[in-house]
Amino acid sequence: MSQEGTLTREELVTSLIEQFSNLQEIKRENGTHENKVLDYQIKVVTAKLASLSVNVEDLTL
Repeated sequence: MSQEGTLTREELVTSLIEQFSNLQEIKRENGTHENKVLDYQIKVVTAKLASLSVNVEDLTL
């Protein structure tokens, strides 16, 4: 973390990938149960990663 307390780009990407991975695990464990909030959170994290030029296709379960 930089001196100002902000995340570096690499730290931000790592954090978002971990968040995306955790959300994907929850989605998998939900099975066929629909969870609109979870689906929305996955879309938000996907959009954030895309804005940082990170492709999540290989990370999706």
